[in-house]
Amino acid sequence: KTNVKNVFAKIGGHAEEYGGETLERMFATYPQTKTYFPHFDLAHGSAQVKAHGKKVAGALVEAANHIDDIAGALSKLSDLHAQKLRVDPVNFKLLGQCFLVVVAIHHPSLLTPEVHASLDKFLCAVG
Repeated sequence: KTNVKNVFAKIGGHAEEYGGETLERMFATYPQTKTYFPHFDLAHGSAQVKAHGKKVAGALVEAANHIDDIAGALSKLSDLHAQKLRVDPVNFKLLGQCFLVVVAIHHPSLLTPEVHASLDKFLCAVG
């Protein structure tokens, strides 16, 4: 829990940037995920991707802030994605992997094996 909170304390001010990069990486690496965003401009640097990335990163920060009750903290968001938007849960695993890569790119020394394992466990709980 401490590892996760420390990571989010360091990246909190970069929510839009890291969230946008995470989505761009996910769309490039796993093109099938684009199907959920037919109305978005998915080009590099897109304002829509950055704005949604900020929301994604904000939700991750919220989950980290409520690490003892992730399900409760994200229940409305989870219901929206599962029931209204019908997002396949596997996509959250893909998003989590892309987020780990973005953190590693920006903070290579931060992502020790222990921190990597903690973040992975956290992202699995979120997704």
